[in-house]
Amino acid sequence: VLGIPRAMENSTQVKLFYLFGLQETFNNKSVYFILSLITYLLIITVNLTLIITIIQEKGLHEPMYIFLCSLCVNGLYGTTGFYPKLLLDLQSDVQVISYAYVICTSVMCEISTLTVMSYDRYVAICRPLLYHTIVTSLTVRKLLLFSSLICLSLTVRIPLCGSHIDKIFCDIPSILKHACLPITINQILSQCLIVVHVLQILFIVFSYCQIVRTCVKSAKGRIKFTQTCVPHLLTIVIFITVTLFDNLQGWNNNVNVTLNMRNAMAVQFLVLPPVFNPVIYGLNLQQIRRTLVTSYTTGRLTEVNKMKVKSTTTDAGLNGP
Repeated sequence: VLGIPRAMENSTQVKLFYLFGLQETFNNKSVYFILSLITYLLIITVNLTLIITIIQEKGLHEPMYIFLCSLCVNGLYGTTGFYPKLLLDLQSDVQVISYAYVICTSVMCEISTLTVMSYDRYVAICRPLLYHTIVTSLTVRKLLLFSSLICLSLTVRIPLCGSHIDKIFCDIPSILKHACLPITINQILSQCLIVVHVLQILFIVFSYCQIVRTCVKSAKGRIKFTQTCVPHLLTIVIFITVTLFDNLQGWNNNVNVTLNMRNAMAVQFLVLPPVFNPVIYGLNLQQIRRTLVTSYTTGRLTEVNKMKVKSTTTDAGLNGP
């Protein structure tokens, strides 16, 4: 066919990838299975706790907490696309995965949501009088939709000529290595991803430069920065660090690292952000911390009252006629 590279002519529609990242874990499958299961259950617990708290408490139905809730939902989405499959693979002789974009879209939604959250903090601190005018419920919905559309638009399906992946999950560098497109087009796709993420990071940096300039002017501003911005900054640093490491490792195969070490470092973005995001925000944001403590205290008092009522009823029955 004229104008179509020979590699694309011979390409087939790849529906499954064969994962070879677990080859060195066969002797310790039980240990990895238990650790993975504990991690996944911990992620579910901390994220659901924060999501349910935000949904039930009307005082938390504000943009900042809605974005945080979106971050936790995305964390559950990404890890649910990974851990159940990993647990199954650890019990199987052959590891395969479908081309379903879950991890790719989760990573892109995470950085997009963090970018949106930085904009929210910028308006709240640098334009406080206009905050409720700019960040309305409609704006929140548009920003969340925007963060979702970015990740969907960047996960275009491309023709593939291979199905061998030396990792325990499917990511963008691994997919592009099997693309049947000419090298130039592959480079363009890679550069588009890099440009979008660099622009997002630059926007976050710009927002926080403006926030810091505003907050250092007063003690009240510094306190507000510590309470609302430090958790967000910690989340950004953790996510960008672990994701950048995995991507650099994915593009550079010349690094002499064992497969087990490569896997351990690669999955950090599926361990650290989903676990630490709810914990960092839950401990640092006073309103969330107060709500969690109140809910726990109320639950304990309810249990104690039930036990007292039950004890009183039992005593009355024993002392009756």
